[in-house]
Amino acid sequence: MPRHTSPRPRTIEGITRLLIPHRRRRRVQPESAAATTTLHTVDFDRGDIGVRVDLVLLRHLGHEPQMSRARIQRWIASGRVTINGRPVPRVAWRIATGDRLCVDMHDVRRREVPRGEPVPVDVIYEDAHLLAVNKPAGLVVHPSYKHDTGTLLNGLLHRAAQWTSGDTPALLTRLDKMTSGVLLVAKRAEVVAALQRDMRAQRIDKDYLAVVHGVPAPARGTITLALDRDPWDRRRVTVTDRGGQPAVTRYERLAVSPVHETGDDARRLSMVRCRLVTGRMHQLRVHLSHKGWPIAGDPTYGRAVTPGRGRQALHAWRLSLTHPVTGEALSFEAPLPDDLQALLRESGIAWPPPRRDEDSASGSGDPAPDAATADVG
Repeated sequence: MPRHTSPRPRTIEGITRLLIPHRRRRRVQPESAAATTTLHTVDFDRGDIGVRVDLVLLRHLGHEPQMSRARIQRWIASGRVTINGRPVPRVAWRIATGDRLCVDMHDVRRREVPRGEPVPVDVIYEDAHLLAVNKPAGLVVHPSYKHDTGTLLNGLLHRAAQWTSGDTPALLTRLDKMTSGVLLVAKRAEVVAALQRDMRAQRIDKDYLAVVHGVPAPARGTITLALDRDPWDRRRVTVTDRGGQPAVTRYERLAVSPVHETGDDARRLSMVRCRLVTGRMHQLRVHLSHKGWPIAGDPTYGRAVTPGRGRQALHAWRLSLTHPVTGEALSFEAPLPDDLQALLRESGIAWPPPRRDEDSASGSGDPAPDAATADVG
């Protein structure tokens, strides 16, 4: 008699049931429950084509509270990320042209609307349309999930209670928490739009002062290096030769500390003036570090924090523009802070430097900052 055999399974599910009969199958979420989730469509660009989906999501969702690559990968594994309506099969799946990428973000805590708080604001200039403020090192500019109160914006909102009805502060420039200096704030939407157009047209000049390790050579020049977010750490920025955002910095060496006893220029400090042609995240810190002149005290892109300082020696010194309403030429300067002046004295760097007649790093004929042009105390 022919031996009786059970029919062969024809599907992967059937094979799995035979090989691993004790494994409990995952319940499929009912359609009605799935429809209640909060889907967010990610608008990626051509720079994301061919890139792993977890890296694409980290790039576009990195600003969300407590976002990390590990969290995104857990979302992918649990089926919360879809491409063209279907769950992404693996974290290494790559984005293709025409894909529609969606994420279920129902449990992501949304940021609350910032409120006014009595945070001190050092105002350099103010009129009915805009104001310039001097931000001290240590003050966060805009609320985040780690700093949701006590920021510069909270202080500006508190001050805005005295403005004309409908006016609200909008930050046109931003600085890192541990960077000091001048910031530009608009009061109305039409002023914001006009200043943003000027920024895109490079009609607003932003000059910084930085104390760096080493002796920049040549004494003046232009750094052109594309930048992009570090795929492994969204808080960092790296130089890239594949894609990224174009970034241009002009610099001028203003003063140098005395020759070190070892004769090693890398152990000397220099005061450098930089002009941002573009305004990328961490641009100056990354550009100077990549050239071998890291900013003193920069724990992320340079050496350990200078003892007793606790921050990178970077200061937004001057901002120049044409008033978007009156057409008046304006220039706002923030004095060099006491801690940076102390660093210069201890390093033996003469400040202010001797006045020089040659052109500045920008090539526009502006003099280097000295007692006649910069209020540095």
